[in-house]
Amino acid sequence: MRELSALAQLVRPGGMTIGLELPLDNEWSPEGEERRLADGRPRGVPDLTRHAAFARKADRLGFAALWLRDVPVFDSVRMGDAGSVFDVFSYLGFLAGITQDIVLGTAAVILPIRHPLMTAKAAATVDVLSGGRLVLGVASGDRPIEYPLFGVDFDQRGAIFREAVQYIRGAWEPGGLPLGDGDREPTLDILPRPFQPRIPMIVAGRAQQEERWIASHMDGRIVYPGPLERLAREAADWQREGPPGGAFLTPFHLDLAEDPDEEARPIRFGARLGRNALIEHLAALARAGVHHVAINVRQSRRGVSEVLDELAQYVLPIFESERSAA
Repeated sequence: MRELSALAQLVRPGGMTIGLELPLDNEWSPEGEERRLADGRPRGVPDLTRHAAFARKADRLGFAALWLRDVPVFDSVRMGDAGSVFDVFSYLGFLAGITQDIVLGTAAVILPIRHPLMTAKAAATVDVLSGGRLVLGVASGDRPIEYPLFGVDFDQRGAIFREAVQYIRGAWEPGGLPLGDGDREPTLDILPRPFQPRIPMIVAGRAQQEERWIASHMDGRIVYPGPLERLAREAADWQREGPPGGAFLTPFHLDLAEDPDEEARPIRFGARLGRNALIEHLAALARAGVHHVAINVRQSRRGVSEVLDELAQYVLPIFESERSAA
């Protein structure tokens, strides 16, 4: 039996946990662009030939989480980013079967374009298959082109999101399935029941919601990367208004230099820097109140396996030791 909830594995007193955002590919680097052209892949579509091996490696090396994005259709014109490519829940089930300890998170499932009953069942299934390792990140979505495909009004996504959260949480509770009028049908249920007593649900962005609603309905927040001052302010607001044990998370796009002493140079959503500057930056984020950082390596000039090895050897142990001493 797992001692900690999936969220508690990411929120540790005295330190920070570090995860990885899928896909584990560096196709946004110049070298990756050359490989993409040679392979004939559209821009924004990663190389998935080693995705399972990299997921196992991340688990074995001790990274805290793998994060998946929910991108139902590839928009090569307006977005040019296929995300994790695979269907998010099918992929989560696969990852649950090939990993042992690493938390599996979504960043994030777009609730307005999925039926909440099926979302509740899929999430409970992943939670059971993984032995209680799911953190369900949810969002209202930001790609207007997707909504007509599902017969959903983009402008109503905030209200639909709230209704979906309420339904999903209700569907995980015993005593029948929720009905639209607030009642429950006691003869119906979804199986399997979630492994965790409560599957953590965290929100990416604001999902068209007021801060007070987020603080009272969500177990954590994923915010866009940005200046340290903004992240510290938002983290302080969350710690003041959010639930006890709630998580504050952010991604970071990493181009890890070979020279460990190379100073930071900004790139989109992150930086190119050596590991010593990275350690300083992560420590600053931890002091600012960030509990977990999801590292994205798609802009990395170095190979993915090499970057994971260096992070595991030199970066993860620092924050692990800080948590152990807390």
